[in-house]
Order: sequence, then structure tokens, then C-alpha cells
Amino acid sequence: MATIKIKQIGSPIRRPAEQKKILTGLGLGKMHRVVEVQDTPEVRGAIAKLPHMVAIVD
Repeated sequence: MATIKIKQIGSPIRRPAEQKKILTGLGLGKMHRVVEVQDTPEVRGAIAKLPHMVAIVD
């Protein structure tokens, strides 16, 4: 299965708890951290909920 790299570009400070949980679920939590995750519809949906905090990296 394919993987994608995602990078945290926004801070979770002053964000709703739901958004913080999504970041943690993606394996992020600190600024500018890059993680490689499986490219599934669930991950794509989580990224779509946080377009202001997460970016897909090449």
C-alpha cells in the first residue's frame, strides 16, 4: 500500500480538543515534524479536517 508524508505546519495551541486528537492520531504534535503514514481514506479525511495545520510533503 502507498504511503504519504505529512508535515505539521500549524500549532495546536488554542485549537479545539478534537483537532488536537486528530493530530495525535496522525503521529504529529510538534511543529515541522514530518511523518510517513499509510495512504488510506481515513488518513485523507483527517488531513482534510486540518488543512490549516497539516500539509502533504513530496
